[in-house]
Amino acid sequence: MDIEHKYNWTEWKSFPDPRKGEFLTAPFGFGVYQLHNYKTNEFILFGSANNLAYRMSSLLPKPYGQGTRNNKEKRIFVFENIENIKYRTIAFTMERVMKECEKELRQLKIHKFNT
Repeated sequence: MDIEHKYNWTEWKSFPDPRKGEFLTAPFGFGVYQLHNYKTNEFILFGSANNLAYRMSSLLPKPYGQGTRNNKEKRIFVFENIENIKYRTIAFTMERVMKECEKELRQLKIHKFNT
C-alpha cells in the first residue's frame, strides 16, 4: 500500500500567512507534515514531531516563525513561496508509527528538501 493510502492524511490546506492573521491546523501530539508547492507541483519538505503544531511554527523565519529550527534556507523558501504552499498532516498516538511514516517519506526522495 502506498503512503497516500496507508495513512489518514488531512486534506491539503493553504499554508497560513501570519502577516494576514491566518492560522495553522495541526496535531498537538505526535504527527507528520508534508508541504507541497502547487505552482511548481513540487513536494517541498516533510517532518515529524511529538508536538506537530509547535514544530510547524518553525517553518517560517523570525519574526514569523518560532522554535529553534536552524535551517534558514528551508524557512526562507517557505516564506518566499507561502502563497503557493499547501500542507497536510497526520496525527499519531504512537511515536514508533510516526517515525515509520517519516522514514517512508524520506525513502521516496521526492522532496526538494529531503531531510
